[in-house]
Amino acid sequence: MSDIRPVIAVIGATGAQGGGVVRALVDGGAFRVRAITRTPDAYTGPADEVRGADTSDVDSLKAAFEGAHGVFAVSNFTDTGTDEVTQGRNAVEAAVSAGVSHFIWSTLPNVEELSAGKFDVPHFTNKAKVDELVRAAGFDAYTFVEAPFYFENFLTVLAPQPLQDGSTGWALPIPADARVIHAGSIADLGGVVAGAFDHPETVGSGEYLSSAAALVSFDDFAETLRGQGHSLATMQVPPEVYGGFYPGAGEIAQMMLFWTEHTYLGPEGEDAISAARAVATFAPTSFADWAAEHMPAVSS
Repeated sequence: MSDIRPVIAVIGATGAQGGGVVRALVDGGAFRVRAITRTPDAYTGPADEVRGADTSDVDSLKAAFEGAHGVFAVSNFTDTGTDEVTQGRNAVEAAVSAGVSHFIWSTLPNVEELSAGKFDVPHFTNKAKVDELVRAAGFDAYTFVEAPFYFENFLTVLAPQPLQDGSTGWALPIPADARVIHAGSIADLGGVVAGAFDHPETVGSGEYLSSAAALVSFDDFAETLRGQGHSLATMQVPPEVYGGFYPGAGEIAQMMLFWTEHTYLGPEGEDAISAARAVATFAPTSFADWAAEHMPAVSS
């Protein structure tokens, strides 16, 4: 028997966002899931089918989207040679050409606009600049999703580090008690995207949805981890000092400074969280539960 379920094409199916979207859609069962990746031969995920395409190549996207009812599109600010606005434009153009009905774009607040140019955070602003292209494209339904600050950052670029006083924790360009971070596990974004595809009548008119679990501070993170057996400290350093800690730290410092004035998601953040929870296929993971699984304390 042929599979007549509508097809959802997921860009970045091997990445943090796209991978979670694929899993949530497969678990939901309402759609046939098409993984879009630059290396289709290496794909081993649960999608029903896989196509090769690259967001820098609009023709490859057109072929990959052929026959799809919906598209989840995410850009990659670490890619060299193609900026995020171009990646987004290519995805929109390809989806229109393929006759896609529901387009979901992974975006973030426009830092340039919200801060009147005070802060420079291209990996936020460039995603936001694609929003208007999505609005103008004429899709039957379109939705914006905003990924939160990933808990998973604590396993990579923001893993606790040795501090000058001999303790371990985070040196930060902002006060550690600033409760301005809309945070969550990136795995939870998939439930929001799946819910949006399930309910275009509710969130398919340009609504913004965020999978953030809570509004927290670095002190909140540290307190939770200390309660689970970690020894962690926080300290504040000047932004220009933080900017020299690792490649790209200057932009991260600008991002955190933006948070202190506008929060991670900006002035409409709580509305985006509420809208997401109304349709998400599962509840967001708390930091305590995530940390217990992914950052267990090592017994001495």
